[in-house]
Amino acid sequence: MTLQQLKYAVVTAEKGTVSEAAAALYIAQPSLTKAIKELEKEMGITIFHRTNKGVSVSKEGEVFLGYARQVLEQASLITEKYVHQSGGKQEFCVSTQHYSFAVNAFVDLIKAYGSENYDFSLRETQTYEIIDDVARLKSEIGVLYLNEFNQTVLHKILKANDLQFTELFEAEP
Repeated sequence: MTLQQLKYAVVTAEKGTVSEAAAALYIAQPSLTKAIKELEKEMGITIFHRTNKGVSVSKEGEVFLGYARQVLEQASLITEKYVHQSGGKQEFCVSTQHYSFAVNAFVDLIKAYGSENYDFSLRETQTYEIIDDVARLKSEIGVLYLNEFNQTVLHKILKANDLQFTELFEAEP
């Protein structure tokens, strides 16, 4: 298994077809197909179900791609730190839905820690993308609203992504 094969699998999943993935990766479609089949054989799993309309990710493929994305992100961090040696600021990102309390807390964070050592960013998005951002290490913190209607599903998704929910405070409607 190589980082290149992991990248090929991730891009193929994102594009939904081998031909679009090959074009995005600037490689020939047969080369991409061969690399993915070799990866599947080596891992002993089926990552993609192939149809005449493209590919769909299998259940075991979803799990595998989650790990692959983490490996690629970690490899990117290593490259940035040691190869590029940017010596620049550390990034600190928070993903949240549009909550005024989160924006206010984020502003307070910037005031407290300044922007000399950190590049701060706030990403406002939807619940599933917040979880995905934290799981893929795109964000250090995700701010979610948990209530009796969504808690079972959210806890299940968090557990599947090996994430932990920590209550910050309780809000009344």
